[in-house]
Amino acid sequence: MASTDTSVFTHHAGRLRDCVENALQTYADLGKGCPARLCQAIGYSLLAPGKRLRPLLVLMAAEACGGTIESALPAACAVEMVHAYSLVHDDLPAMDDDDLRRGQPTCHKAFDEATAILVGDGLLAMAFETLARDVRPAEVAAACTAALARAAGPCCLVGGQADDLAPPAADDDGLAALESIHRRKTGALIETSLRLGALTAQAGPEQLRAIGDYGRPLGLAFQITDDLLDVRGNAATAGKRVGKDAQCGKLTFPGLLGIDESARRAEQLIAAACAAVAPLGPAAGSLEVLARSVLERNH
Repeated sequence: MASTDTSVFTHHAGRLRDCVENALQTYADLGKGCPARLCQAIGYSLLAPGKRLRPLLVLMAAEACGGTIESALPAACAVEMVHAYSLVHDDLPAMDDDDLRRGQPTCHKAFDEATAILVGDGLLAMAFETLARDVRPAEVAAACTAALARAAGPCCLVGGQADDLAPPAADDDGLAALESIHRRKTGALIETSLRLGALTAQAGPEQLRAIGDYGRPLGLAFQITDDLLDVRGNAATAGKRVGKDAQCGKLTFPGLLGIDESARRAEQLIAAACAAVAPLGPAAGSLEVLARSVLERNH
């Protein structure tokens, strides 16, 4: 697929998104062992309307490395389970205290705080069960499990969230501290989504390197555009409360660099991401178009 053919990309991404939605529906059907209210709340959070960016990255990375959608789909769903869990917990009153997510009340608002905590716990466990049971061969499942566990753990997603909640130290370099937070809190899961797709395709070292070099700038660019959306967006389009970062006094890229310089930095990062996957050839065309679409996001 030519990287400039956005209509082909849109159709392809829609097809992949449908595959993810159907698979998530199946995984959310937990059967009689799960209490009905908890099952309802898990489905509410996991199946809420969303871009499914991270699952798409898994599937497109698999394609770019010569793999199949079928082999990568369980990993794509596992990544979305971890992402959904992180949103449910981030929205809790003790964390970011948000009442709107993906255009609907957050889990603790729609149900209650205790249920929301259990939803996050359940989704995190479901993610690793999905990888261990449904990814084949076993050595690929083990590699995917280790990679996702690290991305979701105390040195990456959880550690980034902890630092994001903590007041900045007086002697911090603000930009370096901010980039460190978001390379872990946001970027690590985006980069690992791509790695999981490549692993299910049993990619070689050069392919894995290209995928990693694409994922790192993409993750940071995604966070910059998220910060810009909090400044320039509106709640109806974004599907979440905007303007809250400034109200809470949080470090953001626009706050440190200004809106125009933040936008320029995002553009530079996306250009670097696209250059990184160019050696993979036409098979990486979807990844190039997806990266450029990050600059245009409004939700």
